[in-house]
Amino acid sequence: MNSSDSTPIVCNLKEIRLKKNITQTQLADLVGVKRQAIYDMEIGRYLPNTSVAIRLARILDCNVEDIFYEISQDSQRVVLADTHETTGPRVNVIKVRDTLYAYSLSGQNAMMEEMKPADGLLEPGNQKVTLLKPNEKIENTALLMGCDPAFSILGHHVNKNHTDGELLCRFASSKKALDILAAGQTHIAGTHMHTKGSIDGNIDLARQSLKNINCLLVGFATFEEGLMVARGNPFDIRKPEDLARNKIRFVNREKGAALRALFDDWLIKSNIPFCAITGYHDTVMNHSQGAQKIIHGICDAALGLRIVAETFDLGFVPVSHVRCDLVIPQDLLNHMSVKIVLDTLQNKNFRHELNSLPGYDSVCTGEVISQF
Repeated sequence: MNSSDSTPIVCNLKEIRLKKNITQTQLADLVGVKRQAIYDMEIGRYLPNTSVAIRLARILDCNVEDIFYEISQDSQRVVLADTHETTGPRVNVIKVRDTLYAYSLSGQNAMMEEMKPADGLLEPGNQKVTLLKPNEKIENTALLMGCDPAFSILGHHVNKNHTDGELLCRFASSKKALDILAAGQTHIAGTHMHTKGSIDGNIDLARQSLKNINCLLVGFATFEEGLMVARGNPFDIRKPEDLARNKIRFVNREKGAALRALFDDWLIKSNIPFCAITGYHDTVMNHSQGAQKIIHGICDAALGLRIVAETFDLGFVPVSHVRCDLVIPQDLLNHMSVKIVLDTLQNKNFRHELNSLPGYDSVCTGEVISQF
């Protein structure tokens, strides 16, 4: 879609309409145009006149600039945050404090089972980016790094109910997420380290990782974690000793993952050497990869969450309940979308959906766990 001066115009009508749960036909009737006109706008075939644009904005309770906006053709300096993932120009772009960071839309941490629209395109050399979204939308987007699958539900609630803010979620282990937060390349980190004795695992790791950064820890949820196994648990795996049997093939998580730390402590308490576990040094980078290895018969047991096991129709051996926290630097608490995230944690509908997830509980959701 182009304006008369050839400046590219992006139409955000479909996204806003869907958030308002309005069909094309309903919107067309309210605006006084044909449904085909709404369709043509949404696919970029038709740019309406000022009168129609104003009516659309009034009916959808937003600004005209939220529906139609120009693409900036000026490239801007950007820091590529995940150089090891980059295989193409398409990136997500966020602004943390005064710096633009780009995260690749290619690679194992970029997506689950969906294609995501790019916020910008990297130029050769990976030091500049051409933005495909307005600067204001980039500035109002918050990034959450972590490995809890329910983060995507939080993002959905934020993005569904607020047109002025957006939450972007990307996968990272607890330790990696906090390291990225310490580097100033994200707004929020999720962590779910288990507690040892009187030492709170999340607080301890956050303090270690963020020595010179004042932070707020807010409870996200508690969930059940343990071993994913084939449906029916054919090897009758119940305890660490069972994994040491010769026939059991195991796949581990990478170092820095909270589940890896939990598993190591489980073995140590049971006096089982790591070398006794077949596959201890074979690792996957996320819960889903472990589940898929079980499905395809590559291994018999993998670390994961109950919700992941049930999603992939696998059996599950519980090991622990753990609290997942959101870690937010104090100076970013006034960021628009960070404030929306904190408000969403108090939302009744969001908590109700969390409680409906297998193994989840919202007893700590929105609770201030610690400040330092």
